[in-house]
Amino acid sequence: MKFRFITVALAAGLACAAALAAPEVERLWESAPDFRQPESVLHDHDRDVLYVTNINGAPTEKNGQGFISRVGIDGRIAKLHWLDGLDAPKGMARIGKRLFVSDIDVLAEVDIEAGRIVARYPAEGARFLNDVAADDEGRVYVSDMMTNRIYRLLDGRLEVWLDSPRLANPNGLAIDGAILYVGSWGVMKQDFSTEVAGHVLAVSLADRSIADFGGTRPIGNLDGLERLGNGALLASDWMAGGLLHIGADGQATVLDALAPGSADIGFDPASRVVWVPMMKDGKVIAIRLAP
Repeated sequence: MKFRFITVALAAGLACAAALAAPEVERLWESAPDFRQPESVLHDHDRDVLYVTNINGAPTEKNGQGFISRVGIDGRIAKLHWLDGLDAPKGMARIGKRLFVSDIDVLAEVDIEAGRIVARYPAEGARFLNDVAADDEGRVYVSDMMTNRIYRLLDGRLEVWLDSPRLANPNGLAIDGAILYVGSWGVMKQDFSTEVAGHVLAVSLADRSIADFGGTRPIGNLDGLERLGNGALLASDWMAGGLLHIGADGQATVLDALAPGSADIGFDPASRVVWVPMMKDGKVIAIRLAP
């Protein structure tokens, strides 16, 4: 009986370790360097295309030069300027036929079929709206990296949902059920550098309480954030560069040591492909994760 208990415990431990283990990766392609400061990639599984936001200027400059590209999943650009009329677009989220895009201090709503902006929701007091995520109820959340806030769009109003210094310059967002995961950049200086890098936070959508995901150990200047499954997350580190696997225990592993400027990633769980916009290089890199 004792031997059987040890065997079962060992099997459970190995299964747990396997669930936490980082997968091997394979680079599929790199796009042509034709984008203009690509900040975010979103996969539209209904149309099997990618949307790529292009800042095309200073990230806080209202110059009207920002745009969104439409790209095939093979990396070929179908239309570089699929949607114009933005300033410095960053994160995106899709709900049905609508695309929601952060743009400095407004959230733009795009009719995908028409390829045009149908509404703009101002975020009072916002300075650097960044990533966007939508929950199962159709509520849209937007991080503001400069003000330690998360805004929420509900019933046509974009209002402050959470305001806390614990967010430590929030960037990437990902939702899993009742939890909003937040990729923290870390408290930054004027040049965006940090003395202590950020880590992932878990925010309750029910009561807005904030907890550390897997501990408080510094991980990086986190940008994109996606759910992988088995309690793990994928993230990108903008300053150092790289695609990261973050286990449920908070342990971070570099899957691909990309160049600095690795921005807001997109992920397709079905194909296990990650798309990383390389903001400084003007291209997108596709990486497949092993099963």
